[in-house]
Amino acid sequence: MRHGDKVNNLGRKKAHRHALLRNLANQLVEHKRITTTLAKAKALRVFVEPLVTRSKKDTMHNRRVVFSYLQEKDSVKELFGVIGDKVANRPGGYTRIIKLPRRLGDNADMAMIELVDFNELYKTGSADGAKKTRRSRRGGSAKKATPKAETPAAEENVDQPQAATEAPAQEESNEEKKED
Repeated sequence: MRHGDKVNNLGRKKAHRHALLRNLANQLVEHKRITTTLAKAKALRVFVEPLVTRSKKDTMHNRRVVFSYLQEKDSVKELFGVIGDKVANRPGGYTRIIKLPRRLGDNADMAMIELVDFNELYKTGSADGAKKTRRSRRGGSAKKATPKAETPAAEENVDQPQAATEAPAQEESNEEKKED
């Protein structure tokens, strides 16, 4: 029984699993986004997030601890340089897992895992860097304050009377021409 065992063994012994996660972590640091199975992506998130947290504080001790996990100088350099600077203000949640369609060969659940701050498509925030406040939907005071002419339904109704007012104006101009 595996009561309370939170480690996903991925069907491998400890050394094999650790080597797999090390390789996946190195590829994630290098490419910022990789595609793998959903189970491996979830296990990789648990493996990588503490390393990214350590990269926020560039000390010799943190570099050595991260190197003991990754065993690759270039990945450590990238992690403490580019990635550490970008995630400096983020309190956690450095990775995002996006589910993909199943793999054709064995129907395995696939997922893309990426570093959150390196995806330009999901950037939220304005150019001046000010945060937008959440808007409440309960009060209804915003609806009362806006004039009725600004609502979409009112704009459609406004167009119809304008067309009706234009028609008599044309008739008047036609009558003036007849008089001349």
